[in-house]
Amino acid sequence: LPPPMAPRFGPLQLGLAAAGTAAAVLDVCVDGWVAAEYAWGGQPGLAALVLALLAIASVATQACSWLWLRSDPPALRPDVPQWLVTVLHLLQLGFLFRCLHALRVGWKVCWEKAEEEEEQSRMAFLSHDISMLRLFETFLENTPQLTLLLYVILQTDKAEPSQGLGICTAFLCVTWSLLDYHKSLRSFLQDKYELSRHSSIVYFLWNLFLICPRILVVALFALLWPYSVAVHFPLVWLAMFLWVSLQGTDFMESPGPEQLYRAMVAVILYFSWFNVAQGRTLYRSIIYHGFILVDSTLLALSWLWCQYPSEEHSYLVPLVSAALPCYLLGLALRVAYYKWLHPNLQMQQEGSYDVVDANGRTDGLEFRSLSVPDLVNRRMQWLAQAQFPISRTVGQRFPNGAAAL
Repeated sequence: LPPPMAPRFGPLQLGLAAAGTAAAVLDVCVDGWVAAEYAWGGQPGLAALVLALLAIASVATQACSWLWLRSDPPALRPDVPQWLVTVLHLLQLGFLFRCLHALRVGWKVCWEKAEEEEEQSRMAFLSHDISMLRLFETFLENTPQLTLLLYVILQTDKAEPSQGLGICTAFLCVTWSLLDYHKSLRSFLQDKYELSRHSSIVYFLWNLFLICPRILVVALFALLWPYSVAVHFPLVWLAMFLWVSLQGTDFMESPGPEQLYRAMVAVILYFSWFNVAQGRTLYRSIIYHGFILVDSTLLALSWLWCQYPSEEHSYLVPLVSAALPCYLLGLALRVAYYKWLHPNLQMQQEGSYDVVDANGRTDGLEFRSLSVPDLVNRRMQWLAQAQFPISRTVGQRFPNGAAAL
């Protein structure tokens, strides 16, 4: 059977892209408002910490965005002067510029119907870059701020309705960014089925059930020893950074930017699984989840050990006790997803293949590509090969970040 058609970009996807752009702007505004509330409430240290997290996440995300645009082949770059792109990124507006440019291309795809297949492929590249940048920004900013917000609520022993709503919204945003990234990566491949509704729900839930306990135990650990997190995070981050480096990532175009990429992935790994290497992921996944499970258990036990003689925050004991079953439930849902709900199973049942080349052999994935020139973005090629269990695609590497297939 021929491979399934790649997912199409339509009005629904355009609406979701517009909502994502508005959410990104709103997120920055809310962060500024939270920092102002802390400053007016006599907590300048917390206000400075919120702004510092926002600044670090923004600078790192803008740097990646600029490096990617600079290395992209001309067919993938926006039709604006390069100096203007550089200035926008220096002003921390590069990500917003990407979103607006993607909306413009998406509008052409949906309504103008000009060079439809070409624009569909271009939209897949733009959407994936935006999705990955949003993933970086979410884990560099939102997850630390979510931990901070939970810590403040536990420390003051009171929660405003807006804080509770903010926690729920932040958890949803973090897990949604992972789902959105996975869906956008599949849209880059010509021969991949889209995630079904049931697959999407399970994928969303297992990420939620794995991330929630992690953030909870880190916040509780900070509640006991606030400055100890300043030691725990760098140590775990360093371990993850070394682990990523040992896997030999080849994502960026030069060694310096590659270190930036590995540093950002190490932050993600502090909170959630993120695959960066090609080949079977079973053993790497077992090692990672085993490490996080042991680390989180030690954090939770240290809190329970120091909390037990006191009645303060005793209402949290059942919640902490449920953290381990929640994490195990997340792992069970992940196993169920890959065993019964993964789209590859549907392809196997219908006699299709994930990996095809020009000769019909199973040597590599069929990527979306631009017809003029016949290039695929090397970043997407690397991530697709890391995300899905396939062999390395044979291709010649070019210095502009693309690979000719």
